[in-house]
Amino acid sequence: MKQNAFLRNYGFLLSLLIGLSVGSVAGLVLKEKAVMFRPLGDVFLNLLFTAVVPMVFFSMASAVGSMVDLKRLGRILGWMMMVFILTGIAASFVMVAGVMVFLPAGSLGVGMGISGSAVPGNVADQIVKAFTTPDFVDLLSRKNMLALIIFSLLVGVATSLAREKGDAFRNVLASGNEVMGKLIGLIMLYAPIGLGAYFAYLVGSFGVQLLGSYARAMAVYYPLALAYFGGAFTFYALLAGGSRGIRAFWFNIIPASLTAWGTASSVAAIPVNLEAARKIGVPRDIREVIIPLGATIHMEGSCLAAILKIAVLFALFHIPFTGVGTILIAVGVAVLAGIVVSGIPGGGLLGEVLIITLYGFPMEALPVITMIGALVDPPATMVNAVGDNVSSMMVARIMGGKTWMDQRDA
Repeated sequence: MKQNAFLRNYGFLLSLLIGLSVGSVAGLVLKEKAVMFRPLGDVFLNLLFTAVVPMVFFSMASAVGSMVDLKRLGRILGWMMMVFILTGIAASFVMVAGVMVFLPAGSLGVGMGISGSAVPGNVADQIVKAFTTPDFVDLLSRKNMLALIIFSLLVGVATSLAREKGDAFRNVLASGNEVMGKLIGLIMLYAPIGLGAYFAYLVGSFGVQLLGSYARAMAVYYPLALAYFGGAFTFYALLAGGSRGIRAFWFNIIPASLTAWGTASSVAAIPVNLEAARKIGVPRDIREVIIPLGATIHMEGSCLAAILKIAVLFALFHIPFTGVGTILIAVGVAVLAGIVVSGIPGGGLLGEVLIITLYGFPMEALPVITMIGALVDPPATMVNAVGDNVSSMMVARIMGGKTWMDQRDA
């Protein structure tokens, strides 16, 4: 009985860790040849990305559609944005402290420039494209995830406003949500193989680059990101649920963390992140609003990376990264790039262009910070995705009081 209970609770996690370990060793041994494993990882990613669009629609629309009091939705969104901004600021100050102690530039040099097509176009047009699409069929793409989330919220609100006349459609949404949950469970059975293969590819392809001229910047980011992941998220879980919140958080968050690291995609981590939040005890309406939205607009790992990029540029151009004004401006730019801009299509590149233009650096510096962004992507994505989870815990604490973990789904 004890053995069966252990396998039931830890079996998936153990198989995931074994897959990742085997993949990492294969990457270290085979190096560039490990790229042959990438198709196995791409199959897993493609399955997740195919399922995540209908899953987000059904989960968000059914969660909002079942709300009797729409004022609660407004409160969830308001507290969510407050938590997102405060945690983004906290992450930025952590990296400020890191780069002031450990200079991150190393032997980096400024690249040869980029083509004009690499720079995002009109910002107003990008914002319009982020929130809306010209046709319904365009919503059926993860590239328009924020627009899909807005549409799902509106469908949920309309369903709630329809009252008893919307009961039939509300049942369809609830049934679809259950079916998509089972589908995600089936896909995750392949996760140990898919993520293991992707880890082999990542370790084999980028291991050499991490030891090259960017090693100093990586030596600053990776330890600080992992320290923030362990320290800040434990503190946030403590604020949300005390020692019980810490235990529930760490007991359930590892699969979501490894999925985010292995896929380097917050969107791909949404299904397993939602499941972790459910097991932690976050109320359904809170988790199914905050986690999908957070996957597009809440990026603590990206805030960490933005400060690193700014500090590297300051070092490259021999500008002192000191003074209260300089630091506060950098934190503001990091939050803007990591939270506000992140929801716009191509937001990563747009955020890097924003850093370059706001500070007046030449565009020839863009390839340097773009490469940094690529190399820090796995841990940054893990921090981004898990930050959504612990943020949902804090919003649940604010709205549900000390007993929120006992308010399980009906």
